[in-house]
Amino acid sequence: MKLDLLYEIDVPKPWPGEFPENQRAAEQKAYREALEQIKLADKLGFHTVWLVEHHFREGRSHSSAPEVTLGALSQATENLRLGFGVTLLPHQFHHPAQNAERVATLDVLSGGRVEWGTGRSTPMEQTAFRVPIEDSREEWQEAIETIVEMWENEYYECDKKFLKFPKRMVTPKPVQYPHPPAWMAATSEGSSAVAGKLGLGLLTFAIMQPVEKLASHIRQYRDAAANATPITRVKTNKVAAYTLVHCAESMDQCEANGVWDSVWWWYQNLSEFTIKWELPHLPPEEQEKAFPLLKKHAEGNLNPKAFNDVDMIIVGDPERCLEKFLKYEAIGCDQVLCYVQFGHLPHESVMKTIELLGKEIIPELEKRGIETSMTVKASGN
Repeated sequence: MKLDLLYEIDVPKPWPGEFPENQRAAEQKAYREALEQIKLADKLGFHTVWLVEHHFREGRSHSSAPEVTLGALSQATENLRLGFGVTLLPHQFHHPAQNAERVATLDVLSGGRVEWGTGRSTPMEQTAFRVPIEDSREEWQEAIETIVEMWENEYYECDKKFLKFPKRMVTPKPVQYPHPPAWMAATSEGSSAVAGKLGLGLLTFAIMQPVEKLASHIRQYRDAAANATPITRVKTNKVAAYTLVHCAESMDQCEANGVWDSVWWWYQNLSEFTIKWELPHLPPEEQEKAFPLLKKHAEGNLNPKAFNDVDMIIVGDPERCLEKFLKYEAIGCDQVLCYVQFGHLPHESVMKTIELLGKEIIPELEKRGIETSMTVKASGN
């Protein structure tokens, strides 16, 4: 099991001062600190850093151009693999040729260190970009096939349902042959099996479900992957799950760092945002199903420590965090994506989390025979 990092670039409100200077200063600080944190992780045995692509997510996710951040990291790191978590594939977000170009360019700049996550986004973002929601799943799959074909052929042309493309040479080609590992973001019921059936890696989360529920998703994925019909020549039979992670010398120090306020901020911000921006785009029956729990989160009617008690998040001293990581390994997680920069946590405490994970948790996992380092070197041969 590998330990990864996941970044959304949290920039929580309130931003001190007045707009526009307050927002700009807060965003710039968050990016500076994220780069420093990731450069430390590069030296301490972490496997991959994943950058999301989200749009219009005030406060919780200001990472709208991951290819730019990952491009900077390609020159500032040597060991970490660089993950798109994810590229949005409906054509209104990015033309398939543009996605092929930006992923391959990063693979060239990084010397073959790219992990290619794919997804469709959410209704709030889709409607802003005028994505036909009812066609998004089919268009997503066609886009994966198209992008891979653009990488594997010197020239490419097609006449498909969603794309008519004249003969062109799409450049550059990726370093990894035939192409970088491909993943699918899967959060809804049944989508884990879709990823497995298509031979894609599974990007999922523990942060909104108990470990037992995550284990069920992993079983669905493994069952489908056993009889896969891969849509690319690279079968990525792996599961990666993300969750909030905060580690300090003691639980008292975690609490002194303000971890519970930051955990609560994450859940409350997500709930408030979903109620305001996402629910209006969902069918009435889905709104009714989601609203009661979201309303509790938004109003602050839940104890953030409860999430840690059922291992939905990983908070504590190194010994307690190790126990939780071992539970993720036991249910079949190949990679745990540690979301360490969240809420109002001080930068120094995030750096300490990364240091403790790298110097204490990763070595302890290896002592137990759990492979935490890269086993395959990226190659252009």
